[in-house]
Amino acid sequence: MSLLMGKDFGTRTLFPPHLRAKFQLQLQPEAPQATMSHLLCALLSLLSFAALLESAQWKLQENVFVIDSRWDAEAPATMVELSCDSPEEAVLWRKDSSPFQEGKQRGKTLRVAVKELPDGGNYSCVSQESLRVLSSSLLLIARIGPDGTILRDILKSFQEPKTFLKCEAKNYSGVFTCSWMTENNPHVKFTIRSLEGPQGDVSCSTPVAVTEGALTTYTAQCHKENFCPFAEEHQPIDILLEAIDEVLYENYTASFFIRDIIKPDPPQCQHVATNGTVTWTYPRTWSTPNSYFPLTFKVKVKSTRRHRYQVYDTEEQWVQLPPGPAEVWVQARDRCYLSSWSSWSSLCR
Repeated sequence: MSLLMGKDFGTRTLFPPHLRAKFQLQLQPEAPQATMSHLLCALLSLLSFAALLESAQWKLQENVFVIDSRWDAEAPATMVELSCDSPEEAVLWRKDSSPFQEGKQRGKTLRVAVKELPDGGNYSCVSQESLRVLSSSLLLIARIGPDGTILRDILKSFQEPKTFLKCEAKNYSGVFTCSWMTENNPHVKFTIRSLEGPQGDVSCSTPVAVTEGALTTYTAQCHKENFCPFAEEHQPIDILLEAIDEVLYENYTASFFIRDIIKPDPPQCQHVATNGTVTWTYPRTWSTPNSYFPLTFKVKVKSTRRHRYQVYDTEEQWVQLPPGPAEVWVQARDRCYLSSWSSWSSLCR
């Protein structure tokens, strides 16, 4: 059935001096022509997506169409014309397996007014003789607010940071995870992909759901192909999350550089010496070499006698504790780009 219708950071500041000059030559900014070409491609991609949203009706995938409905009582309905892709002439129309209104269900073309959520659903044409389904189309509805953007209620916002779609990377390998939350709903389905579509260089896994209480958190692992951890990023990664709750369609986007979503794993406590020295190592998942990807640390010490906390900042991988029993935790972040802090380590002592 068819529907008729920079921040430029340069080389890292702590790169080994004997190799810095060599890599500075390799990491020079792209030629103006190449940079302009990248900017033009990004602009065209965003304009294409904006034009997609402005269209009253558009194709999401084969036989699935999204109708942009102005969510205003005074706004007119969108007229959608469906055609039956079959050589048979004697056909009937059904909506969600029920016969369509008498007088409108015959003929190979069907015009329907789409405004409210009950107007969405699966429209199919069937053979009048055998009642066999000849073709079908699923109409989804995106609610458009007064400012022209999609109204969104399927996802619940994270508190820190305040966002619906949160993406984080443990290192500079080009692998990152994106997470989102929703109230428990067995009907909602998600698709996460690059905004550039199949031709983009970012691929994502099928989302995995974990339910706790009234909320379900979904996580997908994504990978930017051919990502070089030693080179400067010039183009952000644009991620699109699409949510379908029966006939309701919503989408969410995130745009970022890998360097801006870095959150290391916690450091690994190594041992506590008899002289009160606590040591730790870099997390195993962190990028190497450590001389090029250095971390800085925060140490939290709780005196078990005085029940008070002290916090130390250090670039070393050890700390000398004051006399007396104490509990110790460590966290880390990228020393050069001042990334997000990792979670606190398990108890070191």
